[in-house]
Amino acid sequence: MVLEATMIIIDNSESSRNGDYVPSRYEAQADAVNLIFSAKTQANPESSVGLMSMGGKGPEVLVTLTTDFGKVLDGLHRTKPRGSTHLATGIQVAGLALKHRQNKSQRQRIIVFTCSPVAEDEKSLIKLAKKMKKNNVSIDFIAFGDLDPENTQKLEAFHENIKGGDGSHLAIIPPGPNLLSDHLVTTPILGGDGAGARAGEGEGGETGETGGGGFEFGVDPSTDPELALALRMSFEEEKARLEKEKKEKEEKEGKSNLEGIPEEGGEASQPLLNQNGEASGGAPAEESEKKEKEKEKEGDKMDTA
Repeated sequence: MVLEATMIIIDNSESSRNGDYVPSRYEAQADAVNLIFSAKTQANPESSVGLMSMGGKGPEVLVTLTTDFGKVLDGLHRTKPRGSTHLATGIQVAGLALKHRQNKSQRQRIIVFTCSPVAEDEKSLIKLAKKMKKNNVSIDFIAFGDLDPENTQKLEAFHENIKGGDGSHLAIIPPGPNLLSDHLVTTPILGGDGAGARAGEGEGGETGETGGGGFEFGVDPSTDPELALALRMSFEEEKARLEKEKKEKEEKEGKSNLEGIPEEGGEASQPLLNQNGEASGGAPAEESEKKEKEKEKEGDKMDTA
């Protein structure tokens, strides 16, 4: 899997206190950070994740790049919603943190949560996007909360100028009854570029187990994540069972082939009893009859004597 160094920027402005996302915008981000950290480190154990906030007086690096989730959790508990956001400055600071990563073979990625109005103008954001692209930094935006047309237009302009081969994504998630992390599972940010294309697979072609609107096993993980997980586990168990049966069948066939090979210098196996019901390895029936007649003759001789 891809080896990455990822800086996550959370929006801890006053707008994150809003409760239109369960349980609140800030708590929803904390839950999503947990999901992103698990996905990145499970995909490659050598990938590292850092955490930043961009609210208050200015951006703050809460946790440098690490593989210890305890440090990330501590950073989430240390920050509180306050002030306004500093989006452009936060991205630049995250870029510097990635530049000084210890493992230079890691790809650079920034994941930005934004739930408040974007103060920067579109022109400055486009300039920043081109600069980050030049430095080979991929940037994913998770836009939720204040989704007015002006905000989304600025983020789309930024996305258009930074997207490239390494994959930068923009996910716009409207309010709803589901958790923010449940929506993230279906986006290319966690599922890769193939997740975004799944929606069109049901129309164009058949791809493995995908179906029912292009979702795997015909179930949308964002609407029923527990059912989707149960179906995937069931599929994996059935696959393992079939492989086990196939292996056992091959072993049995190998043993039967060995049993069919005759021993060297040996004769073909004989039945225990012949057609007359006598031991197949004993004397023939005619010889046994002759012996009985001889015994009778000897008995007659003794009587005449």
